Amino acid sequence: MSYLNFDKTLLVNLEKSLSKEMIRTNRAGTYNSTTLIDCNTRKYHGQLVMPLPEIDDANHVLLSSLDETVIQHGAEFNLGIHRYEGNNYSPNGHKYIRQFDCEVISRTIYRVGGVILSKERLLVSFEPRVLIKYTLLEAHSHTLLRFSPFLAFRSVYELTHQNETANTSYQDIQDGISMCMYDNYPSLCMQFSKKPTYVHNPDWYKNIEYFKEQERGYEYKEDLLVPGYFEIPIKKDESIIFSAGISEISPRKLKTLWSDELTKRHPRNDMFSCLKNSAQQFYKREGDKTYLLAGYPWFGARARDQFVALPGCTLTIDRFDYFDLIMKTSIKELKSFMKGDSEGINLQAIDDPDVLLWFLWTVQQYANATSLQDAAARYGELASEIITFIRKQNHPNLFLHNNGLLYVNGTERPATWMNSIENGRPITARTGYVVEINALWYNALKFTSLISKELGNDHAADLFDYQAEIAGEAFVNTFWNGTYLYDYVDGQYNDCEVRPNMILAVALEFSPLNKQQQKSILDITTKELLTPKGLRTLSPKSGSYRPNYVGGQLERDRNYHNGPVWPCTFGAYSKAYLKIYKESGKSFIERMLNGFEVEMTELCIGSLPELFDGNPPYKGHGGMSFAMSVAEVLRVLELLKNYENK
Repeated sequence: MSYLNFDKTLLVNLEKSLSKEMIRTNRAGTYNSTTLIDCNTRKYHGQLVMPLPEIDDANHVLLSSLDETVIQHGAEFNLGIHRYEGNNYSPNGHKYIRQFDCEVISRTIYRVGGVILSKERLLVSFEPRVLIKYTLLEAHSHTLLRFSPFLAFRSVYELTHQNETANTSYQDIQDGISMCMYDNYPSLCMQFSKKPTYVHNPDWYKNIEYFKEQERGYEYKEDLLVPGYFEIPIKKDESIIFSAGISEISPRKLKTLWSDELTKRHPRNDMFSCLKNSAQQFYKREGDKTYLLAGYPWFGARARDQFVALPGCTLTIDRFDYFDLIMKTSIKELKSFMKGDSEGINLQAIDDPDVLLWFLWTVQQYANATSLQDAAARYGELASEIITFIRKQNHPNLFLHNNGLLYVNGTERPATWMNSIENGRPITARTGYVVEINALWYNALKFTSLISKELGNDHAADLFDYQAEIAGEAFVNTFWNGTYLYDYVDGQYNDCEVRPNMILAVALEFSPLNKQQQKSILDITTKELLTPKGLRTLSPKSGSYRPNYVGGQLERDRNYHNGPVWPCTFGAYSKAYLKIYKESGKSFIERMLNGFEVEMTELCIGSLPELFDGNPPYKGHGGMSFAMSVAEVLRVLELLKNYENK
């Protein structure tokens, strides 16, 4: 039995099977996503979802779903399933599912009487094309397959409804048809490896519901166009491949293309291989540029997320090639930002105060994975430029004060990763001297001093080291309250809330804190914030504690950073714990990883979500597959591996 295997008992239970989703990407922005039983529960779900930059910056659902029907002796057995008003599901195709697994690619086994049908799917690398392979494993009489495509042609942020603007006509192409519902969209080419019979009978299926959107307080009903259906006879042991893409393909090439793509896939037989596969799903090539997406299904490339997640999503899984590609793109855009030129910058929120500091942290992780000499040769000059840029007060919201600390203004717009807003203003208004920003600043100064020395620039090295000493002393005097660190300090106000941000001051390689202070911070973090899924964003002892990420947009925003658990915090916590307890702490971190391993078969199969509720049972929420979550757990696995090697 494979690591990611689900049997009939779970699959026919809608309460359980509809909560489990899957996503696959082509590393160029296109994805395929739905639930284990192919019932879409989000407006973001679809068999072919892709970016269309000629329209806007969003992804677009072209092919929402593909319903299959098995026909024998005139009897029809529809394998599809959709939700309609009144919690009614039709046509209840899930009752025919006997098994679902996705060790290499997703595979669903259906049984209809004496018919056993296998369905497998994959995306073509770097091409917006989904392939679905059907194999008749068992049949005792003539079998016919019918395929009904459900078309959306809309942004993932919208829903479509029956309208007179939609073009319901089609064009014949080799072994299939092409359709384009609206003028500004490309044509969708639907073809088979075996010639089908196509019957054109356009019809709108109305009021299909997505309950995940309903839970989030959004519009959740839409109408989808079914233009007609394809029919193909199939024999025992025969395979038929369906292709959907925005360009026509020779049907004769489909089987070869399938085989070629399948050889590129690797088994997911443990947590590491699952997360390694998931990490590579976030890569996105755009022409000569390469980014790391913050997550799926609705995130783009965000500067902070990219630099936090980049080491875990590349270096820890030996994808130095993608590290280089993404850094090459990032450096061009960072240099443009520092020059005040916004043209050509696609990294979102590149002007956030901590972005440059996280970039230097990323370089530091590269140095750890290779050598200080290599890091200095590649990135040393830019690292020095960044420190100088900050010291000269050139950043729009990063002000170096005489005490050596960095000050940010977080009253009008969010200045940190706790960035939810209400009425245009930060909900968690962290402003002034922010603890993790200044911990990153001290670490960046010490690290850049080492790089400068490696390059033979002793003057710069001494200057940065001197600056670090000033900042380090001020850090302790400003943030240390005798037990732990204030979250932020602004004038006479010291924020006493216990949050996970302070753990970074322990986890970073260069810390201004002594060992006793570090252990005290680790202890209170463990006592008040630690859960099996990572660290809570706020202590339950706080009167502002709101642990559940539920409700409409405003309620979720208010809760976002005030109680829910963010798994990405587990990386810094583990580094801090092993820093204090060394070898004796290894078994504890290994046990904590069990909380993440169970998630391999939960919300998003083989991946980790954005956040969890702060209280048991720690239900997953937010983006179903989140780069920082995946990256930081991969870094923890790497940490433990290094201890074993030692």
